[in-house]
Amino acid sequence: QVQLVESGGGLVQAGGSLRLSCAASGRSLSSYNYAWFRQAPGKEREFVGGIGWSGVSGVSTWYADSVKGRFTISRVIAKNTVYLQMDSLEPEDTAVYYCAAGPAVFGARGQNLYGYWGQGTQVTVSS
Repeated sequence: QVQLVESGGGLVQAGGSLRLSCAASGRSLSSYNYAWFRQAPGKEREFVGGIGWSGVSGVSTWYADSVKGRFTISRVIAKNTVYLQMDSLEPEDTAVYYCAAGPAVFGARGQNLYGYWGQGTQVTVSS
């Protein structure tokens, strides 16, 4: 079992930055791959990015095209926390952001591949 708690959401102007945190308890970060998803009003939940064990390359990240180059995912094992650094935010990034964990393979983007979810944190980007 893994419990996930997101924090760090808020209101920011376009072009600004926010850093979301996902505190995990119950198991070590190294046990699972982690991902961030988001859901905007009236839209389906979508994949944002993930971090996990890629085998030969060690721990690595993968991103949706819409955020590549603007968002960065990292983790601190000692704090059992995964981060989502969001830069150059756009109004289209407004959504509830969710942290997810699971034994998904490296590069997984489907919601059904992650068994554990946080409650979400609201990010609002004003124009």
